[in-house]
Amino acid sequence: MHQDSGPTRPSEPLTTDAVTRIVLRPIASPLPLGFFALGMGSTVLSSLQLGWVPAEQSSILLLLVLIFVVPLQLVSGIFAFLARDAGAGTALLLLGAAWAGTSVTSLDSPPGKPVMAQAVFLLALVPFVLALAGAAAQSKPLFAVLLTLTSVRFAFTGLYEAGLGNALQTAAGWTGLGIGVFALYGGLALLVEDGKQRTVLPLFRRGKARESIEGDLREQLTEAQQEAGVRHQL
Repeated sequence: MHQDSGPTRPSEPLTTDAVTRIVLRPIASPLPLGFFALGMGSTVLSSLQLGWVPAEQSSILLLLVLIFVVPLQLVSGIFAFLARDAGAGTALLLLGAAWAGTSVTSLDSPPGKPVMAQAVFLLALVPFVLALAGAAAQSKPLFAVLLTLTSVRFAFTGLYEAGLGNALQTAAGWTGLGIGVFALYGGLALLVEDGKQRTVLPLFRRGKARESIEGDLREQLTEAQQEAGVRHQL
C-alpha cells in the first residue's frame, strides 16, 4: 500500500554568499614603474633648477618630462587602482597630472622667470599631497616619505614662483635630487620584493601592507566584499 508523504517541502532559497563569485585578475605591481618615473622626472627638473642645464634648453627637458615621465606615471596610477590600491593610484595619478600641467604651462612661460599662476597651483597642491602621505604612513612609510619630500619640493618651487628668491629654487632642486635617490631605492626594493616574493631590501611595511606580503590568500580576500567595485556604493 502506497502511503502519501504529504506535500513536498520547498527548498530554501540560496543565499547571496552561495551564488556570488568575485573574480580577481593578478597583475604585476605598478609601484616600481611609478617610483622610477617620479625619480627620473624629479632628477631631470632638478638639473634645470640647479642651473646644470641652460635655461634656453628648458623646453627640451619639459618635453622629455611630458613624453617620458607623465605617461609612465599615469599608467602606473591606473594599474594601481586595478590592483585595488586606491591610495597609491590616487597619488600616482595626481602627481602625473601635476607633472603634465606644470610642464605644459612652463613651455609657454619665459625661461627662468617666476610665474605667479604656477605658484598658486603648486602651493594649492601641497596639502593634498601631504594628506596622501599621511594616509600612506599607516601602512607604507617609505611611500609616505617619498610623498612628503615631493610636497616639500612643490612648496619650495611654489614659493620661488611667487617671487621669494632664487634660494628657494635651489632648495627645490636639491630636494628633487633627494627624491630621485629615494625613488631609485624604493623602486629597486619593490622590484626585488616582487621577484623574490618576499622583502629583501627594507620597505618598512606595516599593517595591511605587511599582511599583503606575509599573509595567505584567505587574508587577502576576507575584506573584498567591502571594496569599491563590489559594494553597492562608493
